[in-house]
Amino acid sequence: MSPDELVYLGILAASIPVGFLFRYLSAPVKQGAALLLGLSIIIVTCHIHTFHSLVTVLGTWIIIKSNWRHAPALSLTWTFLYLLFFRLVTWFGLPLPTPFANAVQLLLTLKMVSLANEVHSFHMAKKKEVSSFSKSPVIGGLSQEPSLYDILSYSYCYVGIMTGPFFRFQTYIDWLTQPSPLALPGWVPCLQRLKLVPVYGALFLAVNSVFPLAYVRTEEFLDRNFFFRFFYMVAIFFVFRMRFYSAWCGAEAGCISAGLGCYPEKGLSKPGGGPTVNYSPEPTAEEKYDFRTIQNIDCYNTDFCVKVRHGMRYWNMTVQWWLHHYIYPNAPFKSYTLRAGWTMFISAYWHGLHAGYYLSFLTIPLCIAAETAMEASVRAKLGPRGQNIFDWVHWFLKMRAYDYMCMGFVLLKASDTIHYWMSIYFIMHIIAVCCIIMGRVLMGGKREGRRVDKEEKREGEKIENVTDKTRGKTD
Repeated sequence: MSPDELVYLGILAASIPVGFLFRYLSAPVKQGAALLLGLSIIIVTCHIHTFHSLVTVLGTWIIIKSNWRHAPALSLTWTFLYLLFFRLVTWFGLPLPTPFANAVQLLLTLKMVSLANEVHSFHMAKKKEVSSFSKSPVIGGLSQEPSLYDILSYSYCYVGIMTGPFFRFQTYIDWLTQPSPLALPGWVPCLQRLKLVPVYGALFLAVNSVFPLAYVRTEEFLDRNFFFRFFYMVAIFFVFRMRFYSAWCGAEAGCISAGLGCYPEKGLSKPGGGPTVNYSPEPTAEEKYDFRTIQNIDCYNTDFCVKVRHGMRYWNMTVQWWLHHYIYPNAPFKSYTLRAGWTMFISAYWHGLHAGYYLSFLTIPLCIAAETAMEASVRAKLGPRGQNIFDWVHWFLKMRAYDYMCMGFVLLKASDTIHYWMSIYFIMHIIAVCCIIMGRVLMGGKREGRRVDKEEKREGEKIENVTDKTRGKTD
């Protein structure tokens, strides 16, 4: 493990016992202590680069105070433009930010855009109340506009400050104002989330030592046979998954110990967004709680769901919620596939400027189009046994597609990514294009394809609602 990874590990490990101590604090003390602890972590790890996060927060506060009506669009523009400056600071003679500063900036960007949208919704609901003389039925909405201190406290709250998960401002306020935090579940769900972390960590270290990423860049690697080169991406993606499974499960445990994101099950919470129906905040002996609001990874479904599009929903789930609510609806396209492409482009930009991100993320819409075409032209015409075989083949190709795309994500450079993909003859791109062509031929034209595109969008929304109700039983 690198020194930076050891620092991340130390912060994650320390946040879990500290979280249980925060349950004993009153709301004002909890708010101030979480702010001071978060600022201390940032200053120690980011040094002078803490200034970038402060500028981002103050800029968002100015936008919200001066023009709440256009705050969602302005905050998105402001934070994403500042991300560009942040990544190009060396062009202006400024020092290169640390990896810790980059992690903080990424999460802060999500928080500030979400905050602007929450404030906008608050003012719109308030305006509607005045005009209709009735209280707005908005679920999970703000009760008042946050002050600068509130915004700073939310921005620099120590929980998930570098590793996530993302959570809304309202989730943060609900955490501060929990009526009986000590009565909420803690140890059991925390240990439940941590039980496989040692396994993930051990697998990460073991497989990473046998299949180092650096070997892909060597001439010796190209001398190996095709099957070895092809299998190598399977091992790399496995290492990638184990690394993030360990980190995100640990980060979720830190939230659970503090009680952040704990809501009654009847609130039907969604990762990142929180409750979707009204509920009573008063804890009772009969009440059952969950931490779905801060769930960032569903390890089982990430590995074993069948479709490419569904795999995205179980990975980095709170960020997926953010993309789904703030980016996807505003995409300048009507087609589901093109909207997904736009969303993936924004996601790639949020991750960084490395070409590998874009090569990887923008391959996802191609895979979605391929599986959509094959489902409509082949699977729909098969019987139950045939569909079962189709799904197994689909799952295998889904995993290989993510193996393939992961190489761009970890190699980063366009030359390295294309060099590797070329060494396995762009096999997943070729398979995807062949599936699209075959689907078009079998479906008999684009008109049918557009119909399937609409049906697939409805199916995706239906599956999302079903998995929201059942995922808690399988985690």
